[in-house]
Amino acid sequence: MLPSSAAPVLSPRAPGAPAQHERISQRRLKAILSGSVGNLVEWYDWYVFSSFALYFSASFFPSGDATAQLLQTAGIFALGFLMRPIGGWMFGRIADKVGRKQSMTLSVLLMSLGSLLIALTPTYQTVGLVAPVMLLTARLLQGLSVGGEYGVSATYLAEMATARRRGFYSSFLYLTLIGAQLLALGIQLVLQNVLLSEAQLLAWGWRIPFAIGAGLSIVALYLRSNLDETGPFEAQQHTPDEQRGSLRALAQHPRAVGTVVGLTMGGTLAFYTFTTYMLKFLVNTAHMPKAAATNVCFLSLLVFAALQPAFGALADRIGRRPLLIFFGVAGTLGTVPLLTALGRTHSPGVALTLLLVALVIVSGYSSINAVVKAELFPVEIRALGIGLPHALTVAVFGGTAEYLALWSKGAGHEAYFYWYVTACIAISLVVFLTMKETLNASRLTSDDAP
Repeated sequence: MLPSSAAPVLSPRAPGAPAQHERISQRRLKAILSGSVGNLVEWYDWYVFSSFALYFSASFFPSGDATAQLLQTAGIFALGFLMRPIGGWMFGRIADKVGRKQSMTLSVLLMSLGSLLIALTPTYQTVGLVAPVMLLTARLLQGLSVGGEYGVSATYLAEMATARRRGFYSSFLYLTLIGAQLLALGIQLVLQNVLLSEAQLLAWGWRIPFAIGAGLSIVALYLRSNLDETGPFEAQQHTPDEQRGSLRALAQHPRAVGTVVGLTMGGTLAFYTFTTYMLKFLVNTAHMPKAAATNVCFLSLLVFAALQPAFGALADRIGRRPLLIFFGVAGTLGTVPLLTALGRTHSPGVALTLLLVALVIVSGYSSINAVVKAELFPVEIRALGIGLPHALTVAVFGGTAEYLALWSKGAGHEAYFYWYVTACIAISLVVFLTMKETLNASRLTSDDAP
């Protein structure tokens, strides 16, 4: 929705009404696309850390075997997630009190600072322990930023979308999130195959994508500074200030908070397992060459991104719960067989096929989880209600996925991790089966302007 000042309401029969509605639709689409591009840039900065960990881990830690260095890097990756709940609370509060636009603009500033710091940090061989400390500081800044990004972006896209197409437009959140991984992997492919040798990538080439991320953040900052504020936020200015973005107000919605935690648990763990961790898994477990593994991950993510709006549009027709239940059932039954087969194959073609099956299943969650969460909360605590419980759950389950996977492998029982992912998806399935269909009972509907 657009602010009333930007989108005056006209009677359908009033002169000029069609043209006015066309302008409103164009501005709505422009706002959604601009918000999505900013989201892509911010998530690129977040994911490039994982994509290039295979190359920069040796630069920040003492010499040792590759698994040990990756484990230390994964530990910093997990610690970055611990800042996400703080970011979810801080930026959610800003979004509910001050505005969605201001919160989204501030978050991208922090993310760009983190990327720039990583690009400029000296190696362990040069400054010793200062190097991993600087890397950790940068990752904590990024964790704070991305912790607020999800909740505010989900709120913005859902409030900007029309009622009949909320699933479709909200799917752009994960479309751009996946697109960010594609961008990171695409840059990695170009550096690997065209511009640099592996020795150059290991020595200094890994800094290039972080410098690119810092530069792209300037574009995101410009786009977000020119966003329209959402109509529902503008319309709730009469709400008492103490109720907007308040933890006390959020505590009055325990079922909605519990639903966010329950559906995020299995979904985020499956998402990080089959996307962020998969490159390391194919190299470290399936013993696939780095370049081949990167190609497999890139192609699978390309299809995965295309699935998001298709699944989102389907959810607008049949509802949210059928897709969530599909993910829960298929994920519970298929995770162990899929990961076992992926770990044993040496064929890129077979790995790609198996990974695509997994990502079709995950799409039942990823494409619509943002709109489901937005539909659970009233406008005055929507960004906080989405952001804080989501960030807490992602910190516990998504942020530790790589670490637990590598720890299980190091302990000689890698299959334990497969069963752990399965158990979390099964718990989420229980939530899917017991929750209401949010398409028919959306809190967003009551916020719609006339």
